[in-house]
Amino acid sequence: MTTPPPTVGPKAPGFARFLRRLPLHLVVLGISLIWIVPTLGLFISSFRPPQDINTTGWWTVFTPAVVGSPPYNQYCAECHGAGGDAIAQADLSNPEVTDPYPRSLQLLAMLRRPLPDGSPHIPSGEYPSAQEAADIAAHMDVLAGQEAAARFTIDNYIDALMGYRGTRSYRAVCADGTNTADIRCSAADLLNPRGMGRAFVNSLIVTLPATVLPILFAALAAYSFAWFDFRGRQVMFAILVALQVVPLQMTLVPISRIYAQLGLNGQFLGVWLFHTGFGMPYAIYLMRNFLGALPRDLFESAYLDGASHWTAFTKLAIPLALPAVAALAIFQFLWVWNDLLVALVFLGGNRPVMTYQISNMVTSIGAGWHLLTASAFISMILPMIVFFAFQRYFVRGMLAGAVKG
Repeated sequence: MTTPPPTVGPKAPGFARFLRRLPLHLVVLGISLIWIVPTLGLFISSFRPPQDINTTGWWTVFTPAVVGSPPYNQYCAECHGAGGDAIAQADLSNPEVTDPYPRSLQLLAMLRRPLPDGSPHIPSGEYPSAQEAADIAAHMDVLAGQEAAARFTIDNYIDALMGYRGTRSYRAVCADGTNTADIRCSAADLLNPRGMGRAFVNSLIVTLPATVLPILFAALAAYSFAWFDFRGRQVMFAILVALQVVPLQMTLVPISRIYAQLGLNGQFLGVWLFHTGFGMPYAIYLMRNFLGALPRDLFESAYLDGASHWTAFTKLAIPLALPAVAALAIFQFLWVWNDLLVALVFLGGNRPVMTYQISNMVTSIGAGWHLLTASAFISMILPMIVFFAFQRYFVRGMLAGAVKG
C-alpha cells in the first residue's frame, strides 16, 4: 500500500489570504510613505547647511558630494580659479582677504564696485542675487579654511534656538568674538526674543495651565453629571455637547473686546481662560461617559461606608478614570501647543510662542528655510514625549468616549 504524497493544502489558503490582503497592505504602505517621506526630507534638511538647502534637494545627500559652489563657479571661478588663488592680489584662500565680507550684502557691494583699473568686477555685468552672494561668501570661508565643507551640521538648530539670522552661523560669529545688541555669545542668547528658546518657555507657560485647568474642571463637572441626580441634568449635558460645534474663530473678536476692557489682552491669563473654555465641552463629554460606565455598586458601597462625594471622587473616580484623563491631556496639550491663531490674537509678538516664532523664520524674500526646518523639529520634541508617556492610556481613553452612559 503506497502512502499518498503530502498535500500542500494548508499553504494554499494562507497564500490566498495574503493575495486578498495585498491591496490593503499596498494602500497602507502608500499612505505611510506619503506621510513619512516629506517628514524625512524635512528632518534631513534641518541638518544641511543653508547653501546646500538653497541649491540642491534633500535627496542629494544620498549621492556623492559636489565639490565647489555653483554660484562661485558661475561668477568667480573664471578669474579667481577653482581654489580662489589665481589672483595673487585677491587670493580668496587668504583669510585676511575674505574676512571683510562675512555677509552677502557686503560682498554684493564689493562686487558692484569697479576694479582699480575701472573695469567691472564681473565682466558679464550679471551680478549674483543675495542668496547666491551668501553661498559665495560661505564658499570663500571654505576656501580660506575658516569653515569646513560639511554635508551635515547642527548649526541650524543652534541658530534657531539663539534667534540668530545671518549669512554665517552663530558659532562662526561667536568664534570671531563678535558681539551685537542681539548676540552676546553666552547662555543669555537662549532668551533672545527672536529665538526658539524664549518661545519654548512661553509655550510651556501657555500650555501647562491650559491643559490642567480644563481637565480639572471637566472632571468635577463630569462626576456631577454622572452621579448627581438633579433637574435639567440631561438638558445641560446636551447643551455642553452642542457647544463642541461652535467654531472658536467666531468668538475671537467679541472675546478680544471683552479682554481689552478687562486688561487681559497680551496676558497669559487671557489665553488660559480661552483654551479652558473651549476645551471643557469635549472634556466633560468624554469624562462623563467614562465615569458613567464605572460600576455603580462600587460607588454605592463607598457611600454606605460613609464616604462623601469628594472622597468618592478623589479616591475612586479619578484613579479609575486615568485612561480618560491621559487621553484628554494628550489632546489638550497638542491642541494648545500647536495653536497659532489664539496665541497670535491674544499675545501677539510681545510674548511669542513656538508656532508664532516658526511662522516668522522664513523672511518675505524666502530666506531662512534652514531655520524653519530646525525650528519645526525643536517644537516636536515635547509633544512626542507627552504622547509616548501617556500612550498606553490613549486607546482606552478614546474608547471611553464611545460608551453610552
